[in-house]
Amino acid sequence: MNRLADVTSPYLLQHADNPVDWWPWCDEAFAEARRRDVPVLLSVGYSACHWCHVMAHESFEDPQVAAYLNEHFVSVKVDREERPDVDSVYMDAVQAATGQGGWPMTVFMTADGEPFYFGTYFPPEPRQGLPSFRQVLEGVSTAWTERRDEVGRVAAEITGQLHGRAVDYDAPHPPDEALLSVALLGLTREFDERNGGFGAAPKFPPPMVLEFLLRHHARTGSTGALEMVARTCEAMARGGIHDQLAGGFARYAVDRAWVVPHFEKMLYDNALLCRVYTRWWKASGSPLARRVALSTAEFMVRELRTEEGGFASALDADSATGPEPGAPHREGAFYAWTPGQLVEALGPEDAAVAAERFRVTEDGTFELGASVLQLPGEDVPDTVRVRMLDARAARPRPGRDDKVIAAWNGLAIAALAETGACLERPDLVEAAAAAADLLVSRHLDDTGRLARTSRAGVVGTGAGVLEDYADLAEGLHALYAVTGESAWLAIAGTLLESVLTRFRDDNGALYDTADDAEQLIRRPQDPTDGATPSGWTAAAGALLTHAAYTGSDRHRAAAERALGIVAALGEKAPRFVGWGLAVAEAALDGPREIAVVGPPDDPRTVALLTTALRATAPGAVVALGGGAEAQPAAGDRPDAGGVPLLSGRTTTDGAPTAYVCRHFVCGLPVTEPAALAAQLSGEGDAGRDGEAGGA
Repeated sequence: MNRLADVTSPYLLQHADNPVDWWPWCDEAFAEARRRDVPVLLSVGYSACHWCHVMAHESFEDPQVAAYLNEHFVSVKVDREERPDVDSVYMDAVQAATGQGGWPMTVFMTADGEPFYFGTYFPPEPRQGLPSFRQVLEGVSTAWTERRDEVGRVAAEITGQLHGRAVDYDAPHPPDEALLSVALLGLTREFDERNGGFGAAPKFPPPMVLEFLLRHHARTGSTGALEMVARTCEAMARGGIHDQLAGGFARYAVDRAWVVPHFEKMLYDNALLCRVYTRWWKASGSPLARRVALSTAEFMVRELRTEEGGFASALDADSATGPEPGAPHREGAFYAWTPGQLVEALGPEDAAVAAERFRVTEDGTFELGASVLQLPGEDVPDTVRVRMLDARAARPRPGRDDKVIAAWNGLAIAALAETGACLERPDLVEAAAAAADLLVSRHLDDTGRLARTSRAGVVGTGAGVLEDYADLAEGLHALYAVTGESAWLAIAGTLLESVLTRFRDDNGALYDTADDAEQLIRRPQDPTDGATPSGWTAAAGALLTHAAYTGSDRHRAAAERALGIVAALGEKAPRFVGWGLAVAEAALDGPREIAVVGPPDDPRTVALLTTALRATAPGAVVALGGGAEAQPAAGDRPDAGGVPLLSGRTTTDGAPTAYVCRHFVCGLPVTEPAALAAQLSGEGDAGRDGEAGGA
């Protein structure tokens, strides 16, 4: 029976025609395992995962392996991007048992969901110390039938250990200035002076750590923090991890020098990096930063935007090596070049220029004599770039996972709104607004509950998790800042109300799933940042921003309580709480609250707004309004009719006016962009000798 034919996940649909009798994650699958008295095989991956494809071709498409699976197991296939809660719980078990994790993730469990044996990729034949997948299946089946008591004891022990991994949270104070300095020192020790970035290979882009460093520089003037940002951003921008022809970043580099990427392109990486490059430009004025911020934004809109206006989750690492049916797929086939391919596309003379500037060599930097394009110095002429793009466009394209994930779209909305406004690209702001419209109209129901995914406008069955609520609120805050449309702020408030009431316990600790979500063997809870901000730190940031807009002590207190986890982790592992450290920088700085009052189509208002949006003050919030007439008092719950930060703010003698505040205590109003910039850079007296506003 093909139970995957009607699902919305492209990853599950890739397996719909396997001879394996797959089930999606559902109660019925576990009931079937209980009825047949067989173990459950849980296989977790995602559509852009190279090794997931490899294991599928080697094992799940093998009729003999499938027959054995169908006879001895109930096989459940899960898209980790649709069900991050399932992935998180069982990945904890894999990492605890094996010391490492990754995808595909392979877990054997009882019909009660209790795991007893784990792994990731298993080859079709024994290889490099790994048993074959068939050997694993036979060993598990034998243990299940002949040593059931032992299996039960192991499963119970592992499940008990997972229950014990809940965060022991006594809500210490948020990070103070001393801890942030210690975190900076820890990052300095791990910084790769030669290549930029942190740690050894494989090397992942560190956008959340870079955000912390940018904010720390803005607050303290630390030249070392800005230097780490500049060296890392330039190295990534010039390396093979960055698509030198069309923009966008791959997921990670397999080497320390950013030369050879793992070619899948994820929406979240590009959204986070787009924002970092925009903010690096704000701090430095770097032309490279501006170019990369815009090309990354354009990549998202061009390659990942769906017909409904949202953004697809990923492009595959693999693609066909030729146009003929059945051509083999190979990682990086779309992106890598040989000298001969350059000559074919450009002719000998221009090919020589392209080879020199893009470091395409006879030996190659990748596989089969091909090279990944790098750009260490001077760029190629535009005509060469266009012809190379035309030649590449004729190659089979990587597959696209076109499901829309709420959290990742929230990150994209924030990046496109901010980049579009700061770099004077209103089309990018329009794309952000269209994505927000889709998320609000399709994913968010009348009760304030958020669905995690949709595809082709059809909403998936998975409930939104904490990162979905928090990252979408972050995106809507950014969209409000650049458009002045207060409905976005109101919807962010609705999302954060769910965070406060459904994802938080009485002690202020946060969980990744709501209190009424499907009960797994434990409730997932991870405060550390991975490839994206954790739900915990993202929520802290969104709550802090909302408090700055509304004057809500409730949101501020919840943000500060959530930041206690960063104080507990930031000294020992700053690389893994980068977003939390960035939020802590905003909390220490205020964050600055900037109210801009004036007709939105008045060039003087636009100039003040642009100055405010280009400020580097950590976590600064910007509100735009036409006057004080319809604004509610501070602390009132915002609605589409008003924003508390704008309450009482008026123009000065009819001229558009800006106010810079901290905790709703404002400096003197200014009407000139230069005066506003001076206040935001610390030369003014905002928050010390001003009026008490809004209350």
